[in-house]
Amino acid sequence: MSSSLPSPTPAAAQSVPPATQYAATRHAVWLGAAAIITDQIGRVLLVRPTYRKDGRWLLPGGVVEPGEHPHLTCRREITEELGLHLDLSGVLAVHSLSPHHPSIKPDASFPFPGEIRYVFDGGTLTPEQAQAIRLPREELSEYAFLETREAVQRMRPVDGQIMLAAYRARLGNTATAHLADGRHVLGIPALDRLDVHVRYRPHWDSPLNRGPVPGHLPVQQAWAWCFIPDGRVVVVADPGPRGALPMLPGGTVESADTTPEDTLHREAAEEGQLTLADPVRLGWVLDKTGEVYGGVGPNARLRLAARVTGIGPAAVDPATGRPFARLLAAPAQAAALLGWGPPGARQAQLAVETARERWGLPTARAAAIEEIPAEGVRLS
Repeated sequence: MSSSLPSPTPAAAQSVPPATQYAATRHAVWLGAAAIITDQIGRVLLVRPTYRKDGRWLLPGGVVEPGEHPHLTCRREITEELGLHLDLSGVLAVHSLSPHHPSIKPDASFPFPGEIRYVFDGGTLTPEQAQAIRLPREELSEYAFLETREAVQRMRPVDGQIMLAAYRARLGNTATAHLADGRHVLGIPALDRLDVHVRYRPHWDSPLNRGPVPGHLPVQQAWAWCFIPDGRVVVVADPGPRGALPMLPGGTVESADTTPEDTLHREAAEEGQLTLADPVRLGWVLDKTGEVYGGVGPNARLRLAARVTGIGPAAVDPATGRPFARLLAAPAQAAALLGWGPPGARQAQLAVETARERWGLPTARAAAIEEIPAEGVRLS
């Protein structure tokens, strides 16, 4: 007669509760949180830890303590490291770092199981907030607001990749970036694909003069907010070995140009293959030295708005010998890309109001920044 009793179980297996066995199979990693914090012209705040032997810099942030949520960690670390109390407006990136990544140096006494890092949007500091930063000197030796191209040079490569992806998610209004070992897991957004950086401009804080250009000032430059029918504007970016730098269509007034408007039409066609109509002068910015033009002295940099009536196939710019990247962005997003700070935001708003009043164009809301297809765009 067969027995219905269960087969004997080894004593070792009997001593391990099922819950303990399950817990032992779960993946255990470190958890960290950091923040993208910028100044008013779009430079990123980095801090220099005293405990890193390689001297590399980091985004403000730190280690999530047991039972702590990452967003609370980020707020706590910002207060402890910078002396600031900031709101966090969203998660810009989530990054998974494997334990055997090349940036990790093996240490038998301090094993690294891998890390999940959340990067939050810490917003833009006012000048008063920036001046109020206070560091814990035993932990951080200094801080700096840096252009992203300089920032990545001071960070470990993988940390620089995380910083760029998170900041570009903020600029481009894209979804949270999901990264593994510094690389996008899902689709690569346009700003990352084209390696676009915000750059500091020496005249970012110069006011826009609304009246006519004085007769004694030569006009050395003409740039325009170029609107397509849905209210977005075209931004062009000159690619280079250190990344692509964004600018409005336009350029330097040449001797063959009869008017600055001629300059705008020529440069927009060469750089972005744009056909423009109805250019309107918004105002001008004073360049006191003209250093970029060979030290010509005081001159005016003209700012305009214009309608885009056609976008042709991408082509090589005759001045640089390479094609420019072409992007579509809401005017406020374009101002952030240009690094013009509050004056740029006000100029963008003036351009929007001009486009609405003159041409009946809608006000474009922030959306994902898009690359213009190489074959061009048919505009209705």
